[in-house]
Amino acid sequence: MNAPAPRPLRFAVAPSGFKESLSAREAAEAIAEGLHRVVPDADTDLIPLVDGGEGTAEALATATGGALHHLTATGPTGVAVPTHFALLGPGARGAAGAHTAVVEMAAVAGLSLVPPDQRDPGATTTRGVGELIRAALDFGARRVLVGCGDSGTSDGGAGALQALGARLLDADGRELPPGGRALARLARVDRARLDPRLADTELLVACNPFNVLCGPRGVARVFGPQKGASPAQVEELSAALERWAQVLARDVCGPAVALTSPAPGPPCAAPAPAQAVSGAVPAPALSPSAAGGVDLRHGPGTGASGGLGAGLAALGARLLPRFDVLLDGLDLDARLARADLVVTAEGALDRQTTRGKIPAEVARRAKVHGRPVLALAGTIGEGAREVRGAGVDAYHGILPAPVALAEALGRGREFLVDAAEAALRMILIGTRLTGAPGRFATGPAAPTPPPGPRRLVPLPGPPAAPR
Repeated sequence: MNAPAPRPLRFAVAPSGFKESLSAREAAEAIAEGLHRVVPDADTDLIPLVDGGEGTAEALATATGGALHHLTATGPTGVAVPTHFALLGPGARGAAGAHTAVVEMAAVAGLSLVPPDQRDPGATTTRGVGELIRAALDFGARRVLVGCGDSGTSDGGAGALQALGARLLDADGRELPPGGRALARLARVDRARLDPRLADTELLVACNPFNVLCGPRGVARVFGPQKGASPAQVEELSAALERWAQVLARDVCGPAVALTSPAPGPPCAAPAPAQAVSGAVPAPALSPSAAGGVDLRHGPGTGASGGLGAGLAALGARLLPRFDVLLDGLDLDARLARADLVVTAEGALDRQTTRGKIPAEVARRAKVHGRPVLALAGTIGEGAREVRGAGVDAYHGILPAPVALAEALGRGREFLVDAAEAALRMILIGTRLTGAPGRFATGPAAPTPPPGPRRLVPLPGPPAAPR
């Protein structure tokens, strides 16, 4: 009898999006195209991942059989923008799934909505986030999950609170204008007109626990320059957010919250945590304070989306580690375990990657199952070597040569396809040279195939039953 033919290679492609260039889905499809140039008969499982930023609402609506609701709200520069929120469908977990809304802050206050010549994080506002929360309540939502990421603001969530009815007043009783810079003049917060429905609403924030509001690693210092702040503006914003935290703790803070996994029952219940990898940076635990149990200055997650985490925590929101919430329903661990090679990607690979970014999370989970991990990135920055300690076996930049930013963004898909092909060819050469055992050690290198159909495992539908 003839021996059975070896099964095709299995690739798991689990990237994040490339900001202002490719969505997570587009990045996954581009990587798959490059891999199939080398191994045309491979089974490729596309697992586009979101981290609370761009694409989060759509991804969760799709996964649960829900729907996006489109409307207009105040954008980060104060100009109305088309935006959306999601109402989760019957695939959401828990009895309240049909009454759960997802507000993606990037869809109304994201950096991509701020024109390059208007990028002043001291002036941009999260007012639209509050407007979306209010709109979700109008639709009958009893639980609102706010996804944090890709923000273009640094106002500590002040604009969101204003949209929900809070009045931010200076020493003369005048309302403050939008933006984080004005918070330096904040004297008190009047919460008398806050939307009363908030008292009966479960408010959840999916955030990066490494982001804090104030201090040496405060959000203004770490992310302000990315949003257009000069060194002087960074210090100005840092001082203003210190003032914001002080007044919030005194005038607004609601019930105690914790940066923890959701309690059993919510539609996005957390899976069991994967085993840690020695080089991964552990997520911090929430430190207590007199401010309703939350340290608004240094508490994990308070700096999410330019401090939106702190503003919503003051209203009683629970700050949740984003991957515990957002990766649920994808059966990610089992899908990584089935792969011969895991490929992840993001726009920039640097020291921040190990502090709660998607490639580090994917690598951490893949290493529990002993799977090799390749990371592709738009840019390779300072500290990128640290990702090896988090479980990434190799990383590869996608740019073939120095190019202008506009060209890099416009040709992102082309560069990513080519980089995925080049990286896989190098991996196959290496396995043949070393004679390494495993799936990559067998067979000759595949020639570049002619154009033709690719065999892909479909994108995930509604999540499986609770595990």
